Amino acid sequence: MQPNTDSTTPALGAGVRETYARHLGGKLVALSRIFGGQVEQRSHGALVFDESGTPYVNCSGYGVFLLGATNPHVVAAVVEQVQRHPLSARLFIEGRVAQAAEALVGITPPGLDKVYFTCSGAEATETALKLARIHGYRRVVTMSNGYHGRTIGALSVSARPVYQKPFTPLLPDVEEIPYNDVAALRRALSDGPPACVILEPVQGEAGVIIPDADYLDGVQTACTEFGAFLIVDEILTGLGRLGKLWAIDGTAVRPDVMLVGKTLSGGVVPVAAVVATESAYAPFEKDPFLHQSTFSGAPITAAAALAAIEALAIYDVVDEAARIGKRLLESFEAAARHAPPDVVREIRGAGLLIGIDFADGGYAGEMMLGLVENGVIANHSVNCPTVIRFTPPAVIAESEIAQIEQAVQRSFASLTPATIQLDNGQG
Repeated sequence: MQPNTDSTTPALGAGVRETYARHLGGKLVALSRIFGGQVEQRSHGALVFDESGTPYVNCSGYGVFLLGATNPHVVAAVVEQVQRHPLSARLFIEGRVAQAAEALVGITPPGLDKVYFTCSGAEATETALKLARIHGYRRVVTMSNGYHGRTIGALSVSARPVYQKPFTPLLPDVEEIPYNDVAALRRALSDGPPACVILEPVQGEAGVIIPDADYLDGVQTACTEFGAFLIVDEILTGLGRLGKLWAIDGTAVRPDVMLVGKTLSGGVVPVAAVVATESAYAPFEKDPFLHQSTFSGAPITAAAALAAIEALAIYDVVDEAARIGKRLLESFEAAARHAPPDVVREIRGAGLLIGIDFADGGYAGEMMLGLVENGVIANHSVNCPTVIRFTPPAVIAESEIAQIEQAVQRSFASLTPATIQLDNGQG
């Protein structure tokens, strides 16, 4: 990889790491040094560049960059909005947010006709839990190793004790049950007052856990039978990431509320959304002051969301995610043969969400180092330290796909029994 010599790239200065450590966190800087201590400088498409101009294929970013970085269609829309009307006075209604809501409703499953825009997925989770509560669903059933954010309400339903315990007491009446277990869900729903059920159709931070083919239909049947309020979290999986528009497409699932995010930002401006049925949304319709946020539905975020939705068709994102994901999954499985015996437990994925599960977290850390050395960056899984997650863009060049494949094969081949434990908060 040749350093980029673009003279328009601003220099960050030698002291950026020290400044970061002083004001943002020394532990984060120490962790970054394990992987080389690079400072991100700019990004475009599937590539992110460090301060020396070295490019890396970005399979990281927590799934935000399905449309690539600085996507020209999204950037143009956001720049136009910034120059004209980035934030609203909030006394009048605003046109761009109406357009974005209409566009989002136009591609969501039937019955989800109401939208509340938020600035993050965790905020969307909080909004959905408030909707459930105002309808009287104060009992919540959540799934083991699920992930819905780290604000207090979202953390209460993100069933990972290592992150929950420092902040207890959390929301009361939250019951954790195993994922992919309809019988457990039926037992929970039958034992007590009507409940709110929240789940991911594919668990991302748990290590790309794909449920049985009939699981989601079973969830819907149980929720209907026991009168549960169903929240489906498509923040990571939605808008084409899995090679279909929504993970629940092709199932019988009809949620009361669906959470949308990550790709909705277009990789440019943070934005997420709650999409709800009219009946679920009715309390907010009756009194819009029950739930508000200063930056909810800001014109700049609405412009990004609208352009991102348009870009899904412009770049044929759903089909490309399916095609590229199938290729990478098969390539990773073949490359795993180059790893030492009994190191790789499983490779699993759907579309452009792929996880490599190792026998030990140390191997995962060593693999991530190998990837960086070969010009590719990926993410560890917050709720499963043995899994590396790949979330590459659907907007990616053939040469960059080949680089991912080559980096994975070389990194597998370089694994040794002497592993490096990746500290991701488990200890």
